[in-house]
Amino acid sequence: MAEVSAQTQAPEGEAKGRFNRFDNPWLNPKLLWGIGILLGIVLLGLIGRMLWNTELVFTGSTPLRLPPVGFENLRGQPGEAAFPLGTDGAGRDLLALLIIGAPNTLMIGAVASLIGMTTGIILGFSAGFIGGRTDDVIRILSDVMITIPPLLILVVFQSVYGDVSLLLMAFLIAGFMWQSPTRLIRAQVLSMRESGYVKMAQLSGASTAHIMFREMLPNLIPYLFGSFIANVTTAIVTAVGLEVLGLGPQRIPTLGRVIYDAINSGALIQNLWWWWGLPTALLAVMFIALLLINLGLDEISNPRLRKI
Repeated sequence: MAEVSAQTQAPEGEAKGRFNRFDNPWLNPKLLWGIGILLGIVLLGLIGRMLWNTELVFTGSTPLRLPPVGFENLRGQPGEAAFPLGTDGAGRDLLALLIIGAPNTLMIGAVASLIGMTTGIILGFSAGFIGGRTDDVIRILSDVMITIPPLLILVVFQSVYGDVSLLLMAFLIAGFMWQSPTRLIRAQVLSMRESGYVKMAQLSGASTAHIMFREMLPNLIPYLFGSFIANVTTAIVTAVGLEVLGLGPQRIPTLGRVIYDAINSGALIQNLWWWWGLPTALLAVMFIALLLINLGLDEISNPRLRKI
């Protein structure tokens, strides 16, 4: 009897474990870790502004070229507790620069991706569901735009325009973020519009907008989230690339701008590794978090990727 009860309890416990793990696919470890890391970066900007003196981002507000606490620079100067992550060659506190710069960089990527995804959703659904000349125009426009190198166009524009704000930079990058979502969403809609529930909605007299955005769009939410995160990564890489070239916002701290200042001031030659190394490491953490979120969303949208 004990063996029978043990055998009956084991499958029950195993089923319960499966239920806890897969009943809510959004409780994905990769997804939760990625969101947690990004929230930490956001909190760095929100709470850091309240707990740390962000006025130290201004030139000449700190001693020059101090290393982080526990290290010494080439002149034998040790780090000071008042500037735990060190200072740069312009007399700015690295911790204050990261507190201000990291959320700014993340904001550029998020805003550019949001605008690009919104445009891609509207155009992709219109091309895939309406079809006809609408499909031809949108498809040709996206095919032409996707062949244009965005970094080259942005370099030319910003070198002519000069200093730009964070939002303007995000809008400029968003102009090259809609082509890929448009093509991918169009392909998904072309396969979905022959589904039974779409045909039933058409027979019931539902409007085109209702069918597209109330019936079909919810089925693409995990996929759209994954595409959004991928676009955030691309937008951040584009923004940092522009900033490292000396373009973008000139007086607003971002991670790319800090790296540009370090390279332009010879931080590599002077062994001021914290000046360029800390923002680079924070960028790497940001990309890892976005990758984890993307992997988690892939597992949510594709159950075959989940480990049993």
